Amino acid sequence: MIRIAQYSDLHYSAKNLVEADRCFSYAVDRAIALKVDVAVVAGDSTDHALDLHAPAVERLGRNIRRLADHCPVLMLQGTFSHEPPGTLAMFRLLGGRYQVHVADRIAQVGLTTEGRWVSSEEWRFTALPVGLQALFSCVPTVNKAVVAAAVGASAAADAVAEHMAVLLRGFAVSNHAARMCGLPTIAVSHGTVFGCLSEHGVPMAGFDHEFTTGALFAAQAQAFMLGHIHRHQAWECRGTSLEGRASHQCIAYAGSIGRFHYGEEGDKGFLLWEIGAGDVRFTLEPTPARRTLDVVFDGKPDLAVLREAVERADIAGAFVRVRWTVADEDRHEVDRAAIQMVLKGAAEAKLEGRIVPVVRTRAAGISQLASLADKVRAWAQTLEAKPQPLLDCLQALASQTPEMIAECTLCGTAAVTAEIAPGPLSVGDVEREPELSFDSSNLRPPGLGRPIKLP
Repeated sequence: MIRIAQYSDLHYSAKNLVEADRCFSYAVDRAIALKVDVAVVAGDSTDHALDLHAPAVERLGRNIRRLADHCPVLMLQGTFSHEPPGTLAMFRLLGGRYQVHVADRIAQVGLTTEGRWVSSEEWRFTALPVGLQALFSCVPTVNKAVVAAAVGASAAADAVAEHMAVLLRGFAVSNHAARMCGLPTIAVSHGTVFGCLSEHGVPMAGFDHEFTTGALFAAQAQAFMLGHIHRHQAWECRGTSLEGRASHQCIAYAGSIGRFHYGEEGDKGFLLWEIGAGDVRFTLEPTPARRTLDVVFDGKPDLAVLREAVERADIAGAFVRVRWTVADEDRHEVDRAAIQMVLKGAAEAKLEGRIVPVVRTRAAGISQLASLADKVRAWAQTLEAKPQPLLDCLQALASQTPEMIAECTLCGTAAVTAEIAPGPLSVGDVEREPELSFDSSNLRPPGLGRPIKLP
């Protein structure tokens, strides 16, 4: 029985340094306390290219060295945008008690009983080395640009998945031989499984994903350790081998070590694997990842609702994001200072407002019309609105005194029932104050003043 700590997606960088180092340091302490035999980092140790003197590099190197002083360490090449080729080379030079093996090419690696790594010269072992205690099949991130250059951009997506399926089936021979010798078999890779869920709960169902569960199980590894997706999830397969023995295989994403983005679902941590010759199991060991809370409003933020959500969720020490969507003319009614006061107990308050622009449509020829009533009719036709409510208002302004209009409005009676006279009605014919405003709830016809959302 071998015990393995699987980490992935550490994403060390200046931006993530506090979260990544707090969680990974805790995870290293926990793995040492649990007396694991091997530590595996399944890609994306860094978030982007880092200078050697950056504090994130020093913190990451310190924790990897702590692991290497306790047990052998395997680090897999992750996504090139996060770990540019060559980033992991320096970790070979840390000089701990045990060796750090950097898997930056497709190969099989054996772990000897003395804790040393033995790598295959080709993509797999033709014969298993003597004195192994476990066999690892390593598939670092595939360079899709190389595949596209070879088969064409249009066929690259299908070609990657097809070649990966063939490669994984090829590992089955060595893994079967290792199982016959009673050796645990492990595979490590970095990529996307078709149908898995992202950290935001979105199914990954594109045609350019590297793996399917069927292709991964075909490698005949007992444990398939994956990185790249930040959400912990797993698949299992139980059956019977050709020799009639019970077969149990597991595929699992450890998920990111910490919570680096708002809206991420599920617990964060690392996986503790226990793998024997005939069985495999794992458990998620949680890390002290930060708590995040999203409060979303369809319109203007309601402070009373926000206070209720804050009291219910206990935001002390949490990272809170408030989102809202308002029309362009209402954007200044959002009181950001008041929202910040409600969230004063949070570790961070992030306010994100989405402004829906107002699209104004001009009625062709409206300026050439002589009467105001005709202009109202042209405007209503453009917006597909009913003109009669406004025409009634115009007639009331032309024929009644302000006192009469106010009395009719307060009494809830109809202001005017007569129709507009056929003669032209100009702005000068209407007695009114310099500025007029209409009660939109009573007088505005459908469509007037409403923002039209762009598709």
